[in-house]
Amino acid sequence: MGAIDRDGYRFETEYSVINQTGAIHVYQEGEFIKELPFSFTGEQPEPALIEKMVDKFFQARSH
Repeated sequence: MGAIDRDGYRFETEYSVINQTGAIHVYQEGEFIKELPFSFTGEQPEPALIEKMVDKFFQARSH
């Protein structure tokens, strides 16, 4: 699962299959901004879950 670059931000996903948890680390211009934790089931998080979390990040920033 690769990083997502969008609107000047970089989203890097890390996860543990054993713990069934993960986090998206948000960077802007190389500086860490925020961690977005999540849980999942299976071998890896679904790409749609990651995309949805990135979308929610931008929705929260626009309010």
